[in-house]
Amino acid sequence: MSQHFDVVVIGAGPAGYVAAIRAAQLGLKTACIDNFIGKDGKPALGGTCLNVGCIPSKALLDSSKQFHNLVHGFKDHGISAQKPAIDVGTMVGRKDRIVKQFTGGIAQLFKANKVTAIAGFGQLQAGRKVIVTTPDGSTSEVTGTNIILAAGSVPIELPGMAFDGEYIVDNAGALDFQDTPKRLGVIGAGVIGLELGSVWKRLGADVTVLEAMDSFLGAADADIAKIARREFDKQGLAIKLGAKVSKAEVKKKAVEVTYTDKEGEQTLVVDRLLVAVGRRAATKGLLAEGTGVQLDERGRVVVDEHCYTGVEGVWAVGDCVRGPMLAHKGSEEGIAVAELIAGLPGHVNLDTIPWVIYTEPEIAWVGKTEKELKDAGIPYRVGTFPFAAIGRAVAMNETAGQVKMLAHAETDRILGVHMVGPVVSELIAECVVAMEFKGSSEDLARIVHAHPTLSEAVHEAALSVDKRAIHKGN
Repeated sequence: MSQHFDVVVIGAGPAGYVAAIRAAQLGLKTACIDNFIGKDGKPALGGTCLNVGCIPSKALLDSSKQFHNLVHGFKDHGISAQKPAIDVGTMVGRKDRIVKQFTGGIAQLFKANKVTAIAGFGQLQAGRKVIVTTPDGSTSEVTGTNIILAAGSVPIELPGMAFDGEYIVDNAGALDFQDTPKRLGVIGAGVIGLELGSVWKRLGADVTVLEAMDSFLGAADADIAKIARREFDKQGLAIKLGAKVSKAEVKKKAVEVTYTDKEGEQTLVVDRLLVAVGRRAATKGLLAEGTGVQLDERGRVVVDEHCYTGVEGVWAVGDCVRGPMLAHKGSEEGIAVAELIAGLPGHVNLDTIPWVIYTEPEIAWVGKTEKELKDAGIPYRVGTFPFAAIGRAVAMNETAGQVKMLAHAETDRILGVHMVGPVVSELIAECVVAMEFKGSSEDLARIVHAHPTLSEAVHEAALSVDKRAIHKGN
């Protein structure tokens, strides 16, 4: 006999577990099905983001930054240490403890909100029925008045370069190296490639990033990408653009990578190879025949602006639908859908979702790039301000980067803000708020910002739109 719920969520990543908690808060009897198994062999909530994505990568980025500063950066502060060393096993163990803390935290939140957690792979059947297959192969059935598909995404494998967990790895494998590889190859200069490449570069690896595109960080504003590239070059992160990889073979405990660039066919030999060419919706096996739910050409669940599939009572959120594959986007969609199910308003503005890359320096942006505005024929004005002229940044010895603000030439409404520099992952929030409230550069220019803070770069960039920045020439 099947259990019946008001809401059944398939997937316990940032989109799914948040949707389940919000639905339960609204008084709906809720279940959340997930098949992720942690390193200890037990079910673990939180999806890719918490287990092998956002959270563990930030733990390693912080550890590697501390070590890099000890070796290279603290001398300017008069701080010295004798023969600094890092125990990679201890660093990875710290990462694992943080992950376990948060997966356990979600379990506690489920318990507190009376969400029923079900371990196993959920497949939607016709009539809002879900068959759950557990790791041991047994099955059970649940039904829901509403179903929320939050299956997430998985790494894309390149043909002939299957992940082996040791030499050719995905993001999960690159988070679990037990020692620093002497030579690390990375295919893909996106968020994952740059972040994990930075981790192991700081710890002493010789890192080469192969990017098939001819432009660097094509999704970011060109000026910001240019500054970021310059800083990565200074750090010794070798980034090769227009490098199309054709094969990778494991030979004598190394990986031989063959790629083609403008100079012809090239060979790169590395000790480990991280394949980070993007992710695809994890919808394989998610839908049985006859559900009526449609997939697009990229395997994503087709939804409208309210994340509704068009099939009565069936919704989809997060990485398995259109829009950016970002944890915070998925979470907000999960909340919106739970509220819509409960008869409340629910909406996510895809135009004001912030992007962040947690390299050193950090990169963040929201809204349109300058190229997008030009291509659309939208008149705009630009304001910029460098962190090198910000007292707090100089005191921190982190002066690389700038803030760039784009505002409509006629209405002054903020159309996009792009940053590269220290802690811009936090600074971007102010700009998201301003854009959500239809704010202008004049609004940000007139808001008092504390001194000395990094946020003054946002203030001065807003002033610069009107050519009245105080601490730089206009």
